Amino acid sequence: MNRYMARLQLVLALCAALLLGSGAARAGQFEQFGDYQVHYSIFPSSFLSAEVASRYDIVRSQSIGIVNVSILRLGEQGRLEPVSGQVEGQVVNDIQQRRILGFRRISEGDAVYYIAQFPFSEGELLTFELQANAPGAPGNMPVRVAQTLMND
Repeated sequence: MNRYMARLQLVLALCAALLLGSGAARAGQFEQFGDYQVHYSIFPSSFLSAEVASRYDIVRSQSIGIVNVSILRLGEQGRLEPVSGQVEGQVVNDIQQRRILGFRRISEGDAVYYIAQFPFSEGELLTFELQANAPGAPGNMPVRVAQTLMND
């Protein structure tokens, strides 16, 4: 499979995850920080095709979730542009157990994603505490979101 098709599959899988009901993921999730936006999606890794998961070294499982973060900046032309930066975070379950998220950077053309995987139990309420940083951004860009994941 060529790079274009693999990237298209990843984007389609992420979009499908965003469009699915039952609280698995919600579309349009981002936080605004001046000219910067931190976009995020959280979904079970089983939503990805085997080919896409293999290409990006992602474990597919009904008990492993993915946090996908991207940092965008409003450019001079008024269009959002991806920017490189750093993303860190942790996930806290309903009994206050914390797990550090190990984000890694994925670049495809102009797009830059930060991906982390985490274990989860279906129906478990998880709180994600994320920090994004980018050159020129107005300091740390914190994102805190609670979400319950459901398997496909």
